[in-house]
Amino acid sequence: MRLERARRLAAALCGAFLLAALQPSGAARAQQDVPGRFDFYVLSLSWSPAWCEAQGAEADDEPQCSRARPFAFVVHGLWPQHARGFPQFCVRPAPYVPNDLLRAMTEVMPSRGLVLHQWRKHGTCSGLGPQGYFDLVRDAKAKVEIPPEFQRLNTYRMVSPQEVEAAFRAANPGLKPDMISVECDSRRLREVRICMSRELAFTPCPEVDRRACRLGKMVMPPVRGG
Repeated sequence: MRLERARRLAAALCGAFLLAALQPSGAARAQQDVPGRFDFYVLSLSWSPAWCEAQGAEADDEPQCSRARPFAFVVHGLWPQHARGFPQFCVRPAPYVPNDLLRAMTEVMPSRGLVLHQWRKHGTCSGLGPQGYFDLVRDAKAKVEIPPEFQRLNTYRMVSPQEVEAAFRAANPGLKPDMISVECDSRRLREVRICMSRELAFTPCPEVDRRACRLGKMVMPPVRGG
């Protein structure tokens, strides 16, 4: 019995040492969160009606969900990415974003809170200042054509992830299967993520593509109001 306990302890210690060796150190993680040090961007386009529906009653207090602003696909963010993983919160505290720039960005990112959060978490890792980063967000959005059938929906629609991806690829020549990822929750389409180089050309991103929605069908709630 004593020998068996010794063997189990030795095996447990060996596993712990191996796990520790595989985990990045605090210094290694810090090296990932350096402004301007990343490989490519992910432009995340959120299906706004799905987000609002998921919020439930709380959506009534959200500017994004106002029936006076019938949002369809909106920019969730433009995220610097590594080939594996991503940097975040690269500058603390984040540089100040002027109010006029915040107001202007709500045309494409439908709330001030979202704009500020994306700047703090992702924008500070771009190596750009607020104006440069948000100009780049606009440029990235302008590079992507929203398929006509998804520019507005008046009723619920069932789609497959493959249908959504195919529609985006048809509307955007040069966009390949390993450059786009369709995201969902347990039943709704939530986002379309498109990978772009630092120069905003479509680029492969195997890790992002691997996280795509696995549902056979998902629902797209209709645009609110309007």
